[in-house]
Amino acid sequence: MSDCLFCKIIRGEIPSTKVYEDDSVLAFRDINPQAPTHILVIPKTHISGVSEICAQNASIAAHCLEVCAMVAKQEQLDGGFRVVSNCGADAGQTVNHLHFHVLGGKVLNTDMA
Repeated sequence: MSDCLFCKIIRGEIPSTKVYEDDSVLAFRDINPQAPTHILVIPKTHISGVSEICAQNASIAAHCLEVCAMVAKQEQLDGGFRVVSNCGADAGQTVNHLHFHVLGGKVLNTDMA
């Protein structure tokens, strides 16, 4: 998707602070962090969100979750961390490209209101 913000980051058209990259996944620091550690993990293949995960791309989503765990270890989030993926506008998804937020570095609010 040529106008997708995350696709532009993947192509290097928009700079990011990368923390991990391989052939299928990119992880970088969020520019508006909601916790001391806030990293986005995205597939390099455009998938619009969790609602678009299917048998053909489930391995990509699974690899994203592997990278979430790896990044959390790399960032020394030994006390715990949260992985979040918003799906749709009502849930707060602002970029229609599958992404996982890795949040940690402090005690996180557990109020899910």
